[in-house]
Amino acid sequence: MAHLTVSVEYGIHGLLWLVGSDEPLSSRDIAELQGISHSFLAKIFPRLEKAGIVRASEGVRGGYLLARSPDDISFLDIVDAIEGRKPLFDCQDVRTRCALFGDAPPAWATSGVCAVHVVMLQAEKAMRDTLAGQSLGDVARSFATAASPDFFPQVRNWLGERVGHRVRNARRGRSPASKRESPE
Repeated sequence: MAHLTVSVEYGIHGLLWLVGSDEPLSSRDIAELQGISHSFLAKIFPRLEKAGIVRASEGVRGGYLLARSPDDISFLDIVDAIEGRKPLFDCQDVRTRCALFGDAPPAWATSGVCAVHVVMLQAEKAMRDTLAGQSLGDVARSFATAASPDFFPQVRNWLGERVGHRVRNARRGRSPASKRESPE
């Protein structure tokens, strides 16, 4: 968890669209809805699937659904799925390299855990605890409260039009959707 990349932000925002959705959403639709790169988002969702956060379905109406209740998906689950569990701080044991020590640092300089590392471990624990304490459901409820009443029906209509377009194209044989299509 050295640095949370844009992948985490895109992943969380993408997952928010799946909260309350009964129909799978493609990563392409999720990306376009948010104005972000589809190819980038398409690399994130398989990680979320591997972690058991989403499940994929194939076909012209395929896409992703949440695999668990949004209240059972913490931000820490999402971060660890996307970024892997990495330490916040990678101690280089600088305390042993003082020029005055030569090749043999004294025991007082090397005993116990480095004081700098202790602070970083505390910071990492606090960050992980905070992320573990916030669920996707918590943020989705906050978002739903802030959104205008007509926003979600507009989103459903927009998504419905896109799925309808894919279905029509698949029936006409103009899309790879008539074959086996991935959740993207």
